[in-house]
Amino acid sequence: MSEATVALAPWIAVQRTSLLAQRGHAWLLQGPSGLGQYTLGMELVRAWLCDAPTAQGACGNCGSCHAIDVRTHADLCVLMPEVQMMALGWPLSEKAQADIDDKKRKPSREIRVEAMRDAVEFAQRTSARGRGKAVLVYPAEQMNHITANALLKTLEEPPGDVRFVLASEAAHQLLPTIRSRCLGHTMVWPAEADMLQWLAGQGVEPAAAAAHLRAAGGRPDDTLALARSGRSPQAWAALPQGIARGDVAALGDWAPAQAIDALQKLCHDLLAASMGAAPRYFAPGDLPKPPPLGALTRWSRALAKEARTADHPFNAGLMLEALVAQARNILHSRH
Repeated sequence: MSEATVALAPWIAVQRTSLLAQRGHAWLLQGPSGLGQYTLGMELVRAWLCDAPTAQGACGNCGSCHAIDVRTHADLCVLMPEVQMMALGWPLSEKAQADIDDKKRKPSREIRVEAMRDAVEFAQRTSARGRGKAVLVYPAEQMNHITANALLKTLEEPPGDVRFVLASEAAHQLLPTIRSRCLGHTMVWPAEADMLQWLAGQGVEPAAAAAHLRAAGGRPDDTLALARSGRSPQAWAALPQGIARGDVAALGDWAPAQAIDALQKLCHDLLAASMGAAPRYFAPGDLPKPPPLGALTRWSRALAKEARTADHPFNAGLMLEALVAQARNILHSRH
C-alpha cells in the first residue's frame, strides 16, 4: 500500500510531533504490527531531511520531500528485506536487482548484510543536500546477527550528520546492545473511536470497518489493508464454522501464510473462550465449541511450526487441505 494513498492518521501525527521535539541520533520505534512503525519512521526522516521543516514535520513541497516521494533522495538510505523494498517501491542496488532479474536468486526476506555494509559506507559520506543523512531500518528484527553487528559499530560511533530510525514489530528479537544505543518509543495504540473515524475517512463503510477492525485485532494499518483486500466481513465471520466442517473453501484464495495467520487467530480465540476470556478476532457467536485445552495447545504449537515454512510450501493447495484437516480434527477432539 503506497503511503501516498493513505491520509496520515492523527495518532501518528501526534507521535511525530512529540519525537521531533526530542534530540537523539537514533530512535527505536517498537510495538506490535499494524500500529504504523514504518509510517512514523518515514515521517521522522522526511522532517529531518526537509528543506523547510516545522515542529509538525516536513513541508511536503520542497525538493527533499519530492525526492523521497519518488524514492531518489541521495541522503536517505532505506534498509528492508528486498521483498518489502519492492512492494513499497524502493529501488534495490544495481547488483541485487541484476541477480534477481537474472533469476540467480529470489528477493531476500531478511535484511541482507551486503545492504547493511552499503548503509555503513553511506553513513560515512558527506551529505549531498546539506541537511544531514538518515537511515531507516524496517522491520529491524529482520536483521540477522551478522547484519545487526555491522549496524552496531556505526550506532556506537555515529558520523556527526547521520541519524537512524529503527522500526520494529518484535523489538525483543534485537540485540540488547542495539536497543541500548537507541532512544526507545513504544507505539501508541489508538482509541477504537479514533480508528473508526480515520477508517471512514479512507472510504471504509462503518459496519465493514468495525468487522475488519475485529478481524485485525484492533490494529489500524492491518484493518485498512484488510478492507482494501476485498475480503468480506461475512466470509471472516463464517470461517470458524467452515473450518469446523472441514471446508477448505472457507479459506478462500488465501496463501498458506495468510491461512495460518487466520487459523492462529481462531486458535487464540478458542483458547481465550476456554479460559472464560473474551475472544479478540471473532464474535463469540461465530465460534464453535472449544475443544479441550490440551488439544488447543497442541494445535497452537503445530501452527507456529507451520508458520516458519509457510512462505515456501511444496504445494500450496495440499498444504491448505492439510491445515484444514488438522483444524477439523482438533476442533472435534475429545482430549
